[in-house]
Amino acid sequence: MLRIRRFEERCVELYSAGKIRGFVHLYIGEEAVAVGVNEALTPEDAVVATYREHGHALARGIPADDVMAEMYGKSTGCSGGRGGSMHLFDAGRRFYGGNAIVAGGLPLAAGLALAARMRQQPCVICCFFGDGAYAEGEFHETANLAALWQLPVLFVCENNLYAMGTAIERHEAQTDLALRAASYGMAAWAVDGMDVEAVERAARRAAESIRGGGGPHFLEMRTYRFRAHSMYDPDRYRDKAEIEEWKAQDPVDRLRDRMRDEHELGDQQLADIEGRVTQEVEAAVEAAEQAPEEPVADLLRHVTSAAGGMT
Repeated sequence: MLRIRRFEERCVELYSAGKIRGFVHLYIGEEAVAVGVNEALTPEDAVVATYREHGHALARGIPADDVMAEMYGKSTGCSGGRGGSMHLFDAGRRFYGGNAIVAGGLPLAAGLALAARMRQQPCVICCFFGDGAYAEGEFHETANLAALWQLPVLFVCENNLYAMGTAIERHEAQTDLALRAASYGMAAWAVDGMDVEAVERAARRAAESIRGGGGPHFLEMRTYRFRAHSMYDPDRYRDKAEIEEWKAQDPVDRLRDRMRDEHELGDQQLADIEGRVTQEVEAAVEAAEQAPEEPVADLLRHVTSAAGGMT
């Protein structure tokens, strides 16, 4: 969680300095969800994420160097510099996006799950999405087919209470999203998304059931983003008192305090972790600064087929 937090804090500085361009959606405040869920997954499982996916990618094990280079748009990035912040991808680690379209990853997850079942692969396809995506038709179509076909999908709804700038009570008649998801005939429950240990327990329980043939599961992670929707967002739709109230539940602080109380983490250990994370992030920035741009000659690479004379 500290790696994600410090990585994104550095991205804010780099964006402000014009080093990172385009849209950037920060995950600060929601780290417990990505970390807790990924702890319950195996390398054979697959992850489909949203455009707010830096945390998912880092928690999945994609090196900070590869992610930062992608943020810079450099050729050494995990998507070759072609995707940027919203399109991180690493097939080797079975991390299938990064998707700029709201709810766009949901049908992809169902397709991956169907393929896994047809190949008799005992894996879980984990799909992250937000409460805004829950209102899209893609969620309901995917949930229906996943339940109908008993696909091995773990639906992880990151309910941070705001679909861009719209509060959940202004776009959902029933705000208990787990209750609605259960209507499709799948196991569904809500989780404290600010508690990484609660997230890990819920995700492990769901993943084990899915691997045992229990069909799709839905977890409503009740969480909160401390920053605006994106770096372009003036964030005028939330009460500052509400933000401060949620910051009091900071998932990094909660775990740190709990571990200190249980004598599992000392000040020197914490300082060592902070030092390693800072060094890792700074090394990633330096590597991204030095990395090459993609040659102009490669402009049509991966765009047209070899049959058309291009590679």
